[in-house]
Amino acid sequence: MAQHDINFSFGLWTTGWSGQDQFGSASRAHRNPADDVRKLAELGAWGFTFHDDDVVPFGSDDATRAKLLGEIKDAAEETGMTIEMVTTNLFSHPVFKDGGVTSNDRNVRRFALRKVLRNVDLTAELGAKTFVMWGGREGSEYDGAKDLYAALDRYREGVDTVAAYIKEKGYDIKIALEPKPNEPRGDIFLPTVGHALGFIAELEHGDIVGLNPETGHEQMAGLNYTHGLAQALWADKLFHIDLNGQRSIKFDQDLVFGHG
Repeated sequence: MAQHDINFSFGLWTTGWSGQDQFGSASRAHRNPADDVRKLAELGAWGFTFHDDDVVPFGSDDATRAKLLGEIKDAAEETGMTIEMVTTNLFSHPVFKDGGVTSNDRNVRRFALRKVLRNVDLTAELGAKTFVMWGGREGSEYDGAKDLYAALDRYREGVDTVAAYIKEKGYDIKIALEPKPNEPRGDIFLPTVGHALGFIAELEHGDIVGLNPETGHEQMAGLNYTHGLAQALWADKLFHIDLNGQRSIKFDQDLVFGHG
């Protein structure tokens, strides 16, 4: 039987996780992302992925941003590691407490889009082909907190704006939406593969928008991950996958892939 190489990439948000949960403080020291790239290469990884804030702290000036991104580029070139996906953090900073592209505050929505578009440019610069959009703060705790119809309109406008920008620039990049049912919001918009496929069908530029299903996220909703992947493939919308582990319907455990 022929052997085939399987290329795995790892998110720098996993290697750099501080070991902090919502009831405790950090239990691990800060790690240098460039050092993590080198260690991953040493362990045989093919590539890595990251959020902008994994490498460049929120609010850094342009000089600091250029320096830190330069260190990551140098580490990738030195080790031959592939940067295959980039994404934007629209969930950690308090400004996004009510969401990014679906926030009730128009100024926050505009800021979120600026942050996203800046990192679409970075994705193209680094040669990555996939830009993941996880809407971790796009949701609510109370049904009356948002006009849900308007929120979905805003979500569509935001994703279409990013997709139109990619086309206008001529970038070879596809957008992959990442569904999740809850956490950090009580209810997150586009909670499952099926919801996201229905949303993509309403986009003007849905031809370059697909899915990044994560093992645990589908299982958190009590769903069969294999079936979710199959339907995404059937719809020709499986653009990327995130592999981890989860034990049943509970908080997002993010266990090592194969556990749970």
